[in-house]
Amino acid sequence: MKITTGAFGLCVAAALSLGLTLPSNAAVTLKIGTVLAPADPMGQGLEKFKKDVEAATSGEVEIEIFHSSQLGDTTEMIDQARAGANVGTLTDVARLSSFVPSLAIMSAPFLFDTYEQADKFALSEEYLAWGGELKEKSGLVMLASNWYQGPRHLLTQKPVAVPADLKGVRMRTIGAPVWIETIRAMGAEPTPIAWGEVYSALQLGAIDAAEAQPTAITGAKLFEVVKVVTKTGHIQLVTALVVSADAWDKITAENQKIVRDLAVESGRYASDLTISLGVDALDQVAAAGLQVNDVDLAPFKEAVKGVYGMLNLENEMTIVNNTLGR
Repeated sequence: MKITTGAFGLCVAAALSLGLTLPSNAAVTLKIGTVLAPADPMGQGLEKFKKDVEAATSGEVEIEIFHSSQLGDTTEMIDQARAGANVGTLTDVARLSSFVPSLAIMSAPFLFDTYEQADKFALSEEYLAWGGELKEKSGLVMLASNWYQGPRHLLTQKPVAVPADLKGVRMRTIGAPVWIETIRAMGAEPTPIAWGEVYSALQLGAIDAAEAQPTAITGAKLFEVVKVVTKTGHIQLVTALVVSADAWDKITAENQKIVRDLAVESGRYASDLTISLGVDALDQVAAAGLQVNDVDLAPFKEAVKGVYGMLNLENEMTIVNNTLGR
């Protein structure tokens, strides 16, 4: 049967008037940004995520990756996604706690000893329930929360042995309450600024110090503008891959499951790279002439104990300990 252009147009109009949708094979594209360099384990993990998702969905879901703050700082990308832009990012979970306060526990000080512990908790029933609240409260969808960027260490101009050594030190940290209060409890003056500005801020003396994971120290070449790395590991930086709910809802349920499963798998791939490359990164830092010092963690652990009560995270801490069987 031959259908004229005019007749086809009438069919479309009729379908739309009845609230029906027409089939479409157009791919859904997710734009994922990161502040980190392409060689960073997270960057490599995102490239694997892109490749695997596009293959597993036969191109029905396409992923575009933007490294090195091409889409802005992490907070800016989150704001874009919440506003409905087709943007996603890797973010420390504490930034999401303004929507779901319990999520801050993932960034609490001296809570996880290993990546395996964090990975186990990220897939626990309680944590996934908190993640499930995020869509309704923020317009963001959490695909996975097991992307491990490594232990955060202190980057200073002078050696640090105890919290008192950080008195008056302006230290860059992430602008979320659990990070700010942790750094303050450790003795420094927390100074939130964008990651892309840290190098120049240290170079110009706008800040005195920073804290970062080993692969980020080398990726951002911060060893050029600090003199000492103190291995506190005060926070295990476990990050989440989040995307705009508006973009997510355009993906079929079948493909959503594929994307979520691959987000977890790619997170483990990136995390294994973090662990293996972290040792090499600290060796590179030492080779550049910096002091890389171990330190007695007991005074620092004692100093941050009050952070849990201050931020009402004591119940969440109990849930973590129960999940991990300790």
